[in-house]
Amino acid sequence: MVHASRRIARFYAPRHMNPTASITVVTDGACSGNGTADARGGWAAIVIAPGGDEVVLTGAEAPSTNNRMELTAAIEGLAAAPAGSAISLVTDSSYVAKAISDRWLDGWQRRGWRTADKKPVANRELWERLLVEMARHASVTPTLVRGHAGHELNERADRLAQDAAASGNATAPPPESPRAGDQMGFDIS
Repeated sequence: MVHASRRIARFYAPRHMNPTASITVVTDGACSGNGTADARGGWAAIVIAPGGDEVVLTGAEAPSTNNRMELTAAIEGLAAAPAGSAISLVTDSSYVAKAISDRWLDGWQRRGWRTADKKPVANRELWERLLVEMARHASVTPTLVRGHAGHELNERADRLAQDAAASGNATAPPPESPRAGDQMGFDIS
């Protein structure tokens, strides 16, 4: 289920496109008032096919955090790309890039979604959605770019994310749902 509005519908590959074609997904998240109860977040993903065709996706959430928006941008960009693609995920979020490239995700899962400090992983529901989207593709290779440093597509994604955050079309983040093994109801033992 998508919890943000989309500016443009999903990208569908032309029939002649090789399903393992290299797709570039450029993402960014923004959050005004990050960490406060009235924080307004926005995200953007630019999905670019090998021939240069592109789809732009945006959305907003309030309240939110910058990390939630960075993750949501990556999730929605991957979801829009054709299954089986080799994805180059361009992001200015070291949080997202390192979780993939430095295998933080693997460690968190091994430790039952706990950090090395034994604290619960923040945004677990989004990380789980990211893993589902990553599994749909032949590969996902993150490229970390420096934000606000002149990378043309990152700058464009940043402007789109900021515009989404300011749009007034924000949805509330979904309530965290119970996971397998979580207890629901009362313990009567």
